[in-house]
Amino acid sequence: MVYKSLFQDLEIPKYNVLSFLFPQDRQPSDQPIWIDAADPAHFLTPRQLLSWVKRLGFGLDRLGIGKQQVVMIFTPNHIFVPVAYLGIVGAGRIFSAANPVYTVNEVEYQIKNTGTSCILVHPDHVETAVEAARRAGLDKSKIFLFSDKPCRTKLGIRDWREDMAGSQSEGELWQWDPMAETSMTDIATINYSSGTTGLPKGVCVSHHNLLANVVQTIFMRDLERSHKSQERWIGFLPLYHAYGQLYVNLMAPTLLFPTYVMKKFVYEDFLRVIQTHKITNLQVAPPILIMLDKRQETAKYDLSSVKHILCGAAPLSKELQRAVAKKLSCNIIQGWGMTEVTCGSILVPGGRYDESGSVGLILPNNEFKLLDDDGNEVLEGRPGEMFVKAPNVCLGYWRNEQATRESLDSEGWLKTGDIAVVKDSWFWIVDRKKELIKVNALQVAPAELEAVLLENEDIADAAVTGILLGEEEWPRAYINLKEEKKGEVTENQIQEWMKGKVAKHKQLVGGVKFIDEVPKLASGKIQRKVMREWAKRDALELEKRGRPRL
Repeated sequence: MVYKSLFQDLEIPKYNVLSFLFPQDRQPSDQPIWIDAADPAHFLTPRQLLSWVKRLGFGLDRLGIGKQQVVMIFTPNHIFVPVAYLGIVGAGRIFSAANPVYTVNEVEYQIKNTGTSCILVHPDHVETAVEAARRAGLDKSKIFLFSDKPCRTKLGIRDWREDMAGSQSEGELWQWDPMAETSMTDIATINYSSGTTGLPKGVCVSHHNLLANVVQTIFMRDLERSHKSQERWIGFLPLYHAYGQLYVNLMAPTLLFPTYVMKKFVYEDFLRVIQTHKITNLQVAPPILIMLDKRQETAKYDLSSVKHILCGAAPLSKELQRAVAKKLSCNIIQGWGMTEVTCGSILVPGGRYDESGSVGLILPNNEFKLLDDDGNEVLEGRPGEMFVKAPNVCLGYWRNEQATRESLDSEGWLKTGDIAVVKDSWFWIVDRKKELIKVNALQVAPAELEAVLLENEDIADAAVTGILLGEEEWPRAYINLKEEKKGEVTENQIQEWMKGKVAKHKQLVGGVKFIDEVPKLASGKIQRKVMREWAKRDALELEKRGRPRL
């Protein structure tokens, strides 16, 4: 059975994202939309943003960065990130962002994998970017400092405003390609995902994919609201991630909702911004709801302005959903998505009160089917792996035809790796078939950590899986040491060694356990199902011992 949306298909614009946000028959707004949460006098309006976008587009042309070449940003959140996003995408180049906590090795991998032509880097991360570029063979002249305010030259790297962007007058003359014929095939962004298996892969999202998801999401969020009012948002979600990109870079200017951008997430600062600026709507992942429910600081702030919370990026228990909704006297709804569907494909309609734990109804223009392990369709009410087909489904994986074939079939059905149950058109996520681990809603690929562990000369073999401790998931490693090292190497030594190799959210917080043999199939593949069972067993054992929850 194919599950179709209950709602009529929407017309999806077929042109450049900039043409959607800035139509020629309408003047850009002078309303502050991107506001520095720490300094509200520092902001950008759509008119100001468009001026900077044009200057960046002119600069990319002058620099000789060709169409459909990749421009990377490597920066924490700030109000100029939407300038980079819309400038790169609108100029027909490909936007790719690296997590600002990445190590040199991780940035080097992304530069090489994307074939990055140019990097916009925050001054705080310029040393990492320069070294990663050197290793990847990218000329230093293609690196520019990028922040929300002009930067002093650092390590010979100059600010993008003075060394790359065009002047305001040059920018005003620059025009973007409306892409009437190519918006469905031109890549706009490459965000990294592990898909259902393996190492992180670049997900190719087109202009059409982006605009489809904007139109679909706005339709659903407004569906059952009795009246529309001016909302105020907080932009704390990372803007290197699809979730933050959709809401802060695309939906905020479409709906003209002021968004207070946080450069760094600090919980009390987050609460203070909500209280001070009377934030009405939050887009969050489950770890934020855990903080709102459990941490004592929550009670110190007036959060009564918050009326609606959307939770996505990872599964949310209905118990936590109900607890926070009661504490804040607000409505909490869920949605389901993944990088490969641009952002989301299932959502509880805006205005609907739901505390069942459901992720909602299918968005317009989307259709789903649920299959068992043998590829047979399952009956309603029975669990099955979700497959989705929609205009917001990505084009495939960057320079990885095999991964694309394994995830997207010839008819356009995307294998999601998530197990769901459907009842009366409503979806509940009940399990995850795919390998990836979700740490604070960020993806961690077991294969990536296994490859790093095998670089350690004391380790003979290793397997990594997620372990659920309390309500949070963390990477846990099962390691077979070389014979001569057994009894000598400790768990702490492995964890310390990993600290210099991977970003903070990829650390082995779930622990290390030494084993005699990694369970594998005859083909040599790790038996992921066995690993998950081990992790469940170990989590119960840790709880019995009274080990503190992490």
